[in-house]
Amino acid sequence: MRSSVHDEFLNETLPCLDLVYNLARRMVKDPHVVEDLVQETYTRAFEAWTSNRKPRNVEAWISTICLNLARSWLRKASTRRELPTDEIADGGSSSTVESEALQRLGSDAVHTALKELPEEQRVAITLMDLNGFTAKETARITGSPRNTVLSRVHRGRKRLASLLEKKVMIDDEA
Repeated sequence: MRSSVHDEFLNETLPCLDLVYNLARRMVKDPHVVEDLVQETYTRAFEAWTSNRKPRNVEAWISTICLNLARSWLRKASTRRELPTDEIADGGSSSTVESEALQRLGSDAVHTALKELPEEQRVAITLMDLNGFTAKETARITGSPRNTVLSRVHRGRKRLASLLEKKVMIDDEA
């Protein structure tokens, strides 16, 4: 019986491995920590699975586990002052920022701008824009109302665009 539970778990969760890895990588840049987060995510998911707490939406469920672990790690690292300035992961591009501007800026500028967003906005943008979750799924993962998620994404995109615009202007003047 143990083998069938294990096989069922793997069949349901292994297709989510890339999603979990990318989510961890977007939250934390250190590849060793990312690997630890992915491993711990699957360990906790398996423990829950074997205690008959199987989710309806495996992607959202396992993403929630990963997101909560990453948040805990970031919180602990920042209180110990172990979080280097480049530790929060590169968030990629926002759908409202022109690709030409992003190419001119490079990933370092986007990374820096994304780090400046409040955590709630960064998480919402990471889940929706970079990992393709819907607003409803993002709301379930973060435990926030759908409209709050939409507001965070909207405000985060605007702030990200503003930060990147300022960077372009500064670079043009130099």
